[in-house]
Amino acid sequence: MTDIAFYHLQRSSLERVLPKLLERTMDADKRALVLVGSDSRAEALAQHLWTYDQDVWLPHGTQKDGTPGDQPIWLSAADENLNQAQFLFLTDGAVSDHIGDFERCFEMFDGNDDAIVATARERWVAYKEAGHALTYWQQTERGGWEQKAT
Repeated sequence: MTDIAFYHLQRSSLERVLPKLLERTMDADKRALVLVGSDSRAEALAQHLWTYDQDVWLPHGTQKDGTPGDQPIWLSAADENLNQAQFLFLTDGAVSDHIGDFERCFEMFDGNDDAIVATARERWVAYKEAGHALTYWQQTERGGWEQKAT
């Protein structure tokens, strides 16, 4: 079964949290698929990954770049693992029918939106019923992370 970690974003945006998790993914010598809500969102995040930290290089691409097999990090609105990723990042409410094909899944959701939080709770229940290993991480007041549930 897949290890699924829920990241309840309350104090930091996806643009601040995602690059750090992708850095850790690269450090673990894993590939990542980042599912987003639209192709334009994939392009915006791709541009952000090039500029968020001048001292860090995260090799990545989108449909516009092509050659997904050459990209350690693939940003897409399509639920297709074209870069043979082991880690899946679900953002912008994106869903995947292939959760079980990944070692790890990161459910990243905006904790300031009640509807999105309710949807995340529904996903938690569904993943638990499917037998996945779950953890829930919530941002602390100081900007760190605290594990709240397993």
